[in-house]
Amino acid sequence: MSDQDDEMDMAAAMAAEGDDEMDMAAAMAAEDGGDDDMAAAMAGEDDMAAAMAGDDDEEGASAASMSGHSTRVLNQDEIDSLLGFDMDGNGDSENSGIKAIINSALVNYERLPMLEVVFDRLVRMMTTSLRNFTSDNVEVSLDNITSIRFGDYLNSIPLPAILSVFRAEEWDNYGLIMVESSLIYSIVDVLLGGRRGTAAMRIEGRPYTTIERNLVERMVSVILNDMTGAFEPLSPVNFRHERIETNPRFATIARPANAAILIKLRIDMEDRGGRIEMLLPYATLEPVRELLLQMFMGEKFGRDSIWENHLATELWSTEVDIQAVLDEKQMSLNDVLKLRIGDTVMFNASPQSPTTLRCGGISMVSGKMGRSGQNIAVKVDKLLRTLG
Repeated sequence: MSDQDDEMDMAAAMAAEGDDEMDMAAAMAAEDGGDDDMAAAMAGEDDMAAAMAGDDDEEGASAASMSGHSTRVLNQDEIDSLLGFDMDGNGDSENSGIKAIINSALVNYERLPMLEVVFDRLVRMMTTSLRNFTSDNVEVSLDNITSIRFGDYLNSIPLPAILSVFRAEEWDNYGLIMVESSLIYSIVDVLLGGRRGTAAMRIEGRPYTTIERNLVERMVSVILNDMTGAFEPLSPVNFRHERIETNPRFATIARPANAAILIKLRIDMEDRGGRIEMLLPYATLEPVRELLLQMFMGEKFGRDSIWENHLATELWSTEVDIQAVLDEKQMSLNDVLKLRIGDTVMFNASPQSPTTLRCGGISMVSGKMGRSGQNIAVKVDKLLRTLG
């Protein structure tokens, strides 16, 4: 019995030890659960911080998107376009941006519609005359007509170049023709038998020779003759070449602040050519300013034949006063002041003396005085002024 009791006591002790071990395992499990809870809590805090960071990022992104126009940096091309600068340097494009606003404030002059018609006619005439001059296929085109200050134009001339100063004789003023270096060498090459298909070579660092200047002067004379013909239907004027200059400062024909009209022409001879620029100060065009302001009405340069015929018909039917002058006598002012009532003024006219008929103070015809019924009449026998 004792042995069985000992065995039962040992089993109970082992069971108790097993319970203790289970309690220790449960305690360790509880500790592990606490650690897991702490880890979960810490993970929750991390998730909350990440969520808050995400919210901050979203707010920053939204703020950046709202202020995207202010944070984006413009590149050089966009800055040049905004300021209106022409990086190509050819000056063909119209001014834009801030430069256009500044230029419009500096030079804003009236438009001359008839001037465009005149230079369109000049382009057609130059195409024919330069083909005859060079014996080559020449194409002349009008680039644009703009207003510019004279001083600004002198500063913008690309050097080297040849400047021709010409004079409008009837208008008593001057103008400029600028010939680019590429066109100068092209003309010399064409006139002196250069080979086709090769671009004209330009030698740096030397002045233009006498032959080059003379050939350019001949071409300018051809252009001035065409300009005379282009202005002929509008107003008779003769453009005469004065001198050739290579330094723009020696070609000053107006004050720097004066306004002028700049006409750019392009001359192409197959694979060669260049540009010609004509500068006409507004003072030069002042005598024909009223004519240049009229609108283009066909090939007659603003003239309306219907209105002309109507005006002529009305003029021929207009009544005018005619004065019959028997004789004239010159007297001093002292003798005229001494005249009194009853004094007689003697004339040298006789009944056979001719009587002059005047209209508006202009002697028109003369004849013999006579009588027709109860009226005094004059029989016309001589014309003093050509009528019609």
